[in-house]
Amino acid sequence: MELFKPEFGLIFWMLVVFLIILGILAKYAWPVIIRSIEQRAEFIDNGVEYARKAQEDLEGAKVKIEAMIAEAHQKQLEALQETERMKRGLIENARKEAAAEAQKVLDAAQLSIEQAKREAELQIRRQVSELSLEIAGRVLRRNLSGDATQTELVNKMLDELEKK
Repeated sequence: MELFKPEFGLIFWMLVVFLIILGILAKYAWPVIIRSIEQRAEFIDNGVEYARKAQEDLEGAKVKIEAMIAEAHQKQLEALQETERMKRGLIENARKEAAAEAQKVLDAAQLSIEQAKREAELQIRRQVSELSLEIAGRVLRRNLSGDATQTELVNKMLDELEKK
């Protein structure tokens, strides 16, 4: 039980040993420990700074990506609008071409009708002339001697009929 009742000598030597150990630790161990703690603190600070910069870079990248997405959407919208304009232009050109082609067909049909009408009129005229010549030839055989005179007379009469 003497340990519970320390004497002055024991306390003195314990204090001397404590101071020696404290001196050794202060001279050799603490600078290493403090330097290690400072390096660890610096490493942690660098890691925090690196993480902060990485976070800023990430935010900047997010902004750039959003801008690129917005630009891509804008380009897509412009491309769609251009396609729509081209589609309308093609439709309008097709309508114009179809209208022009229809007009050509109508003009050709009208020309064909006019030509057929003229041909029919000429054919009817010829037939009327022939019939008139035949009738007039029978009636006027005694008065007129040649077919040329009869044809001239019939054509003259037909011209007079057309004028009326």
